Amino acid sequence: MSDKPNNNTPNPRGLDVLRDPLLNKGTAFTEKERDALGLRGLLPPHVLSQSEQVERVLMNLRRLTDPLDKFVALNSLHDRNEALYFRVLCDHIDEMQPIVYTPIVGLACQQFGNIFQRPRGMFIGANDRGNIANVLRNWPHKAGIIVVTDGERILGLGDLGANGMGIPVGKLSLYTACAGIHPRLCLPITLDVGTNNDALRNDMNYVGLRQRRITGAEYDAFMEEFMAATQEVFPGVVVQFEDFANHNAFRLLEKYRDRVCTFNDDIQGTAAVALAGLFSALRITGSPLSDQQILFLGAGEAATGIADLVVAAMVAHGLTRERALRKCWLVDSQGLVVQSRANLAEHKLTYAHDHPPVGDFLSAIKMLKPTAIIGVSAVGGTFTREVLEEMARINQQPIVFALSNPTSQAECTAEAAYRHTGGRALFACGSPFDPVELNGKTYVPRQGNNSYIFPGIGLGVIASGATSITNEMFMASAHTLAQLVTESDLEQGSLYPALPRICEVSSAIGVAIADIAYRRGIAGKPKPLDVQQDVQSQMFDPHY
Repeated sequence: MSDKPNNNTPNPRGLDVLRDPLLNKGTAFTEKERDALGLRGLLPPHVLSQSEQVERVLMNLRRLTDPLDKFVALNSLHDRNEALYFRVLCDHIDEMQPIVYTPIVGLACQQFGNIFQRPRGMFIGANDRGNIANVLRNWPHKAGIIVVTDGERILGLGDLGANGMGIPVGKLSLYTACAGIHPRLCLPITLDVGTNNDALRNDMNYVGLRQRRITGAEYDAFMEEFMAATQEVFPGVVVQFEDFANHNAFRLLEKYRDRVCTFNDDIQGTAAVALAGLFSALRITGSPLSDQQILFLGAGEAATGIADLVVAAMVAHGLTRERALRKCWLVDSQGLVVQSRANLAEHKLTYAHDHPPVGDFLSAIKMLKPTAIIGVSAVGGTFTREVLEEMARINQQPIVFALSNPTSQAECTAEAAYRHTGGRALFACGSPFDPVELNGKTYVPRQGNNSYIFPGIGLGVIASGATSITNEMFMASAHTLAQLVTESDLEQGSLYPALPRICEVSSAIGVAIADIAYRRGIAGKPKPLDVQQDVQSQMFDPHY
């Protein structure tokens, strides 16, 4: 896609160009461009190519030792030169993704008020009720995709209120870096409905409203106004829910999924990437999905989202739904989720099986003998040595997914998973871990990161003009991702493709999503002769 002038400045020149990160190329403006745009004298005289700019950015970034300093440096680049920022991300995604997203974005959110430099995206507060559509009209571009959070459950860090803005900003950076969605189409939004975090409300640098969260009917009315306003101001815009607390996440998804082109990445994106990892692991074990017994540590959005998609996949592989449901079990802070437990949250009821109570995770493993454990508890270190050794005792190749992030919340490290299973674990993680050397073999763990899924979903939906995002699309995403894992990946214990292939992955998923939209009659555009070519032609290229 080509860049166009800012909507507010039809023909920007001079400093207006340099101050617009979507237009600014810094010292890479050519002599001809400097004359045409009135930049002569406003830049140092030497013209540096974008490649030379990238090397300068990397040199300065790699001099920094503090992860938060690296985040701030990249954020500053994002604020002044988007093409260069995305060139750095695209060409060095292995190095940059952990900085702009998990795990460092969690720290950045905790410190958001202290490192705040320049607003990005939109903050819509409880004090904007009755005027949300007009607030959205202040955005200068036509949004194609919105990532929105209310900051109540940021990663595994809890209620960070307006400080949670780092999440939608980081997420949308990956939409561009991993799937080529033009940054002009990306709108990060934080809904500031207050925070129940007392320390934040008393922090002099906190950027949000100094009030407790609105709840109940007041919250629902606010959300209804916001969702209606997104469609009024940006008709057909995709709305991705991100890091909402369990008590809101499930019901908001159910309420709006048939009215708005929307999805919840914590529920559905996590499910697709986890299912893809299971498909890859089963290529190694040679056993069918229908034979698996899966035990989740955690019973929130991620756990039930994964379980729902796994059950759907098992049904597709020939099991009855009742039998498939009995293959998935949840453990929460009170033990195994069973029918006899009182006051279970609604989203847990589907997986509350008829079984005697079991008080802890290790005991549940011994009793249920799972072939796979999936950690989405946001409680660090809960896959203990005893847990891992028991999984290795009952399985030749135990499947161990420690998916919580940031790193401090990971259920176990890669080294622990391999060491305590004698190198037999089929391991995936939510945070990055270095390769592990054990008994003369090098294991290369890879993240079961949602960035393998959601950028391609967004790409396919925008390319086809899809009017809804269906469960079939997430199933197709999981299959597509798993098919891109090579034999050499599996030989070194990698259940996902190498991250530098992420644009290839997103393109393939985008094509699969667009195909479904055209086939199911939910595309807003006529089907092109070549869907793959059409999808790829819409991918933003930051190189100039």
